[in-house]
Amino acid sequence: HPESREHPDMIVLIPAYEPGEQLVRFVRTINDAGIADHVVIVDDGSGPRYTDVFASVAELGCTVLAHDTNHGKGHALRVGFDHVLRRHPGQAVVCADCDGQHAIDDLELVADAVADHGRVIVLGARAFAGDVPARSRFGNSVTRWVFRVSTGLQLQDTQTGLRGYSPDLVPWLLSIGGDRFEYELELLLAARSAGIPLVEVPISTRYLDGNVSSHFRPVRDSLRVYVPFLRFGLSSLVAFALDATLFFTLMATTGILALSVVVARVISASVNYALNRTMVFEHGRARSVRASASRYASLAAAVLAANYLLLHLLHDGLGLNLVLAKLATEITLFLAAYRVQRRYVFAPAPEAAPMVPDDPSALRADVTVST
Repeated sequence: HPESREHPDMIVLIPAYEPGEQLVRFVRTINDAGIADHVVIVDDGSGPRYTDVFASVAELGCTVLAHDTNHGKGHALRVGFDHVLRRHPGQAVVCADCDGQHAIDDLELVADAVADHGRVIVLGARAFAGDVPARSRFGNSVTRWVFRVSTGLQLQDTQTGLRGYSPDLVPWLLSIGGDRFEYELELLLAARSAGIPLVEVPISTRYLDGNVSSHFRPVRDSLRVYVPFLRFGLSSLVAFALDATLFFTLMATTGILALSVVVARVISASVNYALNRTMVFEHGRARSVRASASRYASLAAAVLAANYLLLHLLHDGLGLNLVLAKLATEITLFLAAYRVQRRYVFAPAPEAAPMVPDDPSALRADVTVST
């Protein structure tokens, strides 16, 4: 990296679960490059077999925060952020994986971007070109689609573990929920809602030995990653079933399209609001019911008008079967409604959004420190 810069106010944070010797080599490379003030490693319950690895990185000058049991990557990252906030206040953080997948040049690129952009989240974006494991390529493609539908923002790499955060974001990072791999997607979704810029810098795509060292479980962890979208889908499915039942019942008894659409939508929308506020967009509880309900009512009115117009166009104008017309209308409005509700209806009020957990010490339970 010909334009390498030192970053005396930067911490490298590495969550680690059952790491190999590549972690020791990676830390040694970071130290040799001299690009960071300190390296913090969180041992997420790796167990006695990995004591030597963590002892080796501690001898290299790292701070090692050790759990007795495995809690997950998201929890490990929050433990690290909490440590940085208390012991290294005012310093930027670059997070990296422990499996040796990140080149030191790429870590420097992310660090440089954080230093250059102010309040920002920097993502080291892989191109996914060449020999990429199928599960990695598929997982990133699906998550990119979910993120784009949720936010309207196109990112190259939503699953990268190489990320940089400016110093003022460290307290905010502690407020994001999720203990395992879903934390990193929740973080991006929350950043979009909070108006925090997301900057991508291209990095190399490296998978060692087919990425066999990854602890990502394709089925279970994918469900965790997509759980916000799945919850919204379930809530919408319940509302859709109620709306469709009422709609077709009213059409059969009255034959009046406008009346059927309005009555069915008002009832199903009320149920949908209650489910979304309590189960889907939990961070939106910080905003009062009055505020979110009024915003939801505005959205519901717009969706209602769009629902009627689309149905009228597809069924009466184009002659499409009523069932198909209703299905096409609902799918279109589903995608639009998710985006609007996350960013507008249930976005937490800035003055009410917690910047740190109610009990930060809870993050430090079951943690020992070695340096």
